[in-house]
Amino acid sequence: MTVEWARGGPDLLVFLDRDAGGLGSQIQAHLRAAIRERRLVSGERLPSTRRLAALLGVARGTVVEAYEQLLAEGYVLSTVGSGTRVAATPSSEEVSGHVADPVSAVSPRPIDFEYGIPDLRTVPLSDWSWAVSKATSTLPTAALGDDDPAGWRHLRDVVSAYHRRVRAGSATTDDTVIVAGFRQGLTFALATLARRGTHAIALEDPGPRDHDVIAQRAGLQAVPVPVDEEGLDVGRLRETGARAVLLTPAHQCPTGVALGPSRRRDLMAWAEEVDGVILEDDYDAEFRYDRQPVGSLQGLNPRRVIAFGSVSKTLAPALRLGWVLAPPQWRDGIIEEKQLTSRGAPSLDQEALALLMETGRFDRHLRRAREVYRARRDVLAAEVDRAFEPGRLTGLAAGCHAVLQLPAGADERAVSATAATLGVVVNTLGRYRFSAEGRPAEPLAPALVIGFGNVDEARIRDGVRILAAAAGVQP
Repeated sequence: MTVEWARGGPDLLVFLDRDAGGLGSQIQAHLRAAIRERRLVSGERLPSTRRLAALLGVARGTVVEAYEQLLAEGYVLSTVGSGTRVAATPSSEEVSGHVADPVSAVSPRPIDFEYGIPDLRTVPLSDWSWAVSKATSTLPTAALGDDDPAGWRHLRDVVSAYHRRVRAGSATTDDTVIVAGFRQGLTFALATLARRGTHAIALEDPGPRDHDVIAQRAGLQAVPVPVDEEGLDVGRLRETGARAVLLTPAHQCPTGVALGPSRRRDLMAWAEEVDGVILEDDYDAEFRYDRQPVGSLQGLNPRRVIAFGSVSKTLAPALRLGWVLAPPQWRDGIIEEKQLTSRGAPSLDQEALALLMETGRFDRHLRRAREVYRARRDVLAAEVDRAFEPGRLTGLAAGCHAVLQLPAGADERAVSATAATLGVVVNTLGRYRFSAEGRPAEPLAPALVIGFGNVDEARIRDGVRILAAAAGVQP
């Protein structure tokens, strides 16, 4: 990408010893060393001679002579209109004396079936650029200072309205707290629970990786609850004695099932019975293909549910924007945690997302992305049916991952390891398990979790064939 610098170019730190004399030689030596040590890299622009002279308090001619000497030695290039730039420098291998392994240098990019990674090529960069530009031109100057600790109000308005419209929720602007992604929001909520006397939280098993670690870091005991074809087993939840539960009801991670209607009713009854709280991770709710949409738990009982959402999968993880929808008894505590540890996302980014969502551009992007992922899902299903046998792939109705049930007796870890040697990265179902202290996890059939969101159709076909070979399945 070509960068157009402002007049005068960048600043540069150069130390001069005025008692040592030879200021021009010192400037040369400093720049020469900076280029050799790669503190200044190829193509990087140096300050103009006038600018550097002013910074150092020396005559401009002194800097001109230094630049001319470096030009003669081949350290810099100078062209009319482009200023002075660092010339090509030795590679890091030449500088260190090491040469990269020629095999690894030409190794093909692996087929990565990691789950939870969106295809960043679908990100609507032109729309985001428009939104940032619009936000920059319309955001009031006051918004550039410390904003409301709950987050930029415009985005809170838009997010709560979106959740009511798309997820059948009932949150208001006042219930909404803007955070820097799902994990930050979860961390704040768990810390609030722990601070107010909660000792244990029930988690899905199998479930999203690291949720148990995050809970334990907050000072909570993480208690596993089995998941079956209807989602979290509420009967087993009752047996734990926990009064808080974290789950992914729209598209359970990683099994892909949706929490069934009867389970939803049972879960709400449990929350009332124990005076409990439900933490709802709205994972993959936006990407559904073959089933009717399921509403948010938050809309069923807003007094008992803290709901979380983000744009890490719908747009891009790097945006670091998410939200927590919490009833008043939890909202204030979450805001307190946020104030202590983070002021959250920049107001400019929050306003840009608000504009993207309220103008329909976000919905349009989701429709396009949904078709991309649907096509990849269909290719994955067809290839698995061909390479293994029909019915081996589950969790297909929504989301960007599915579960491949391996043949009985297969060693899922051995299959994953063999696939890795053949250029395919894939997680085992076991990586999503955790157990209570002193108790082994309940056994599950061997399976692999295949994320297809960031893998194109041709590589999906190749990847499935490699997985079949790694599992010892004959074509």
